[in-house]
Amino acid sequence: MKSKPSLFQRGVNLWALFSRLLDALQPLALLLARLYVAQVFFLSGLTKLRDWGTTVALFTDEYKVPLLSPQLAAFSGTAGELVLPVLLVLGLGGRFAALGLFVVNAVAVIALADIPPAAMQQHVFWGALLAGLAVFGPGKWSLDALVVPRLFGTK
Repeated sequence: MKSKPSLFQRGVNLWALFSRLLDALQPLALLLARLYVAQVFFLSGLTKLRDWGTTVALFTDEYKVPLLSPQLAAFSGTAGELVLPVLLVLGLGGRFAALGLFVVNAVAVIALADIPPAAMQQHVFWGALLAGLAVFGPGKWSLDALVVPRLFGTK
């Protein structure tokens, strides 16, 4: 006759089931994080592109990007905000894209002297999402997961 599992064993079994469910949700969570943060930066890049004169003026007067001229900083920031989010959404070079956007985000915080607390919280949240994507990668639902193993014969 089989003995009834103890309360502790039932708790362990329930936790294992819960853990498997969370593991199954990881690809979706990583995809949603990629989509969310990519949209934020891509829309910011489109705004800069729409009024290039104002963008360069802002980089000249407001955003004090160290080591770069205002024109180069405006071009680099806008290019990063338009190209890297596309790579991130596709999950192609996902870690590279996440790290690149992390740098864009950090430079934005450093370059803007008086950043309101609510805006700082957004930047911290975006930075945390990007750091997580850089550390854990873009997930199973990405071109990296599809292409890299075929290119390099890895699992």
